[in-house]
Amino acid sequence: MSTTNSTDNETAVIEGRITDEDIERAKAQIGIPVYSRDVPWNKVPTSDSISHFAWGCGDDNPLFHDPAYGANTRWHDQIASPTFPIATGLDQTPKFTDPERKKLFRGLFRGTGKYYSGVKWTWYQPVYPGRPVLQENYTLDVEVKESQFAGGRSVKETFRYLYVDISGNPIATRDESYINAERHGSKKAGKYSHIERQRWTPEQLEEIEKTYEAEQRRGADPRWWEDVNVGDELPTVVKGPLTVVDIISMHMGWGWGGYGVGPLKYAHQLRKRMPAFFVPDQYGVPDIVQRLHWDADRAAELGLPAPYDYGQMRAAWITHLLTNWIGDDGWLTEMDIQMRGFNYHGDVHWCRGRVVAKGETPDDPVTIEVSATNQRDETTTKGTAKVLLPSRKTGAVVLPVPDVDLRRRGAKVASRVKGKVGEELRRLYGE
Repeated sequence: MSTTNSTDNETAVIEGRITDEDIERAKAQIGIPVYSRDVPWNKVPTSDSISHFAWGCGDDNPLFHDPAYGANTRWHDQIASPTFPIATGLDQTPKFTDPERKKLFRGLFRGTGKYYSGVKWTWYQPVYPGRPVLQENYTLDVEVKESQFAGGRSVKETFRYLYVDISGNPIATRDESYINAERHGSKKAGKYSHIERQRWTPEQLEEIEKTYEAEQRRGADPRWWEDVNVGDELPTVVKGPLTVVDIISMHMGWGWGGYGVGPLKYAHQLRKRMPAFFVPDQYGVPDIVQRLHWDADRAAELGLPAPYDYGQMRAAWITHLLTNWIGDDGWLTEMDIQMRGFNYHGDVHWCRGRVVAKGETPDDPVTIEVSATNQRDETTTKGTAKVLLPSRKTGAVVLPVPDVDLRRRGAKVASRVKGKVGEELRRLYGE
């Protein structure tokens, strides 16, 4: 057991240090479902909310925007872009009532920097307008390491988000990893102090515009399994230069990502509940720590050259690349990516992919190596994806089936009846 006393804890919070006690508690949380007190941005997916999310990611695929277009695809309706579940999910997990469990889940790693490091998505079925999504989340893994960024100790936490339909059938899993880094170390390390915000010439911007114009979307023309070969390159998708408007637009589609952030009185309520989530700005106004995504002064305080994006944005950008390529009849079944660098305001990213493996039959996924590289030739995002494609011989894609343990967990999620689903459907349809 940890022998850290209260004075040590207070000092650690002020200095942004990681304590042994926090590490012990983080590991003790593994596998235990946690109730999310924050209301999902979209209680029930609608045509508009699905469209708004794709819009916030800069993805104009009509399959994600137009019910009439979707009606003429194998999905028979508009469907959501792959990472849309981050913007929905009714949580019916019971709240903790016993003091020990409440103490176990009290805030961890206070005062440290928390950085999105990667995500692994697995998809089993589409999200449709009007069909509720249920959610459960819990800690999947905790790993302690020395931080290259912060120059001190860091902790990698991986959280699983399980999304199911109201029958308990899994829709998707999202295994999302974050690095908790000691902020006093990041200031001393100065690893990114040599980077300056990019300045663009009109000629350079014109080349970026041409890439936007050249974007290719397969759409209704099937990409047949038989026509794909190892070494095939996916048409590039460009994103940027990143601006504050891009950050705002992502929030308009995504919401606040479960942080409970809000304006005015909502901010007051959050300050009462989570005072450590707020840090005074240079004028003494308490503002959320998340502002480093748009506040240049806050980014500078943390040793960064400029604000930067969300990892959720680059995950959505890579799915944009993939869904453009597979077309309406394909299915993105898995994506596992790591964030290897920041995407600062002013940066441009070129999202690329290449087929690296192909199974023996159309029922086997095609494996694609994916990346996002900026104008400094830094690959800040890298990973792999697996897709299923229709076949001239065997026909349409067969959606993947979750393993029995995941189906059982999904059934438990659906069995937690709190009346939320019925209430939201009645509200949605006015019954």
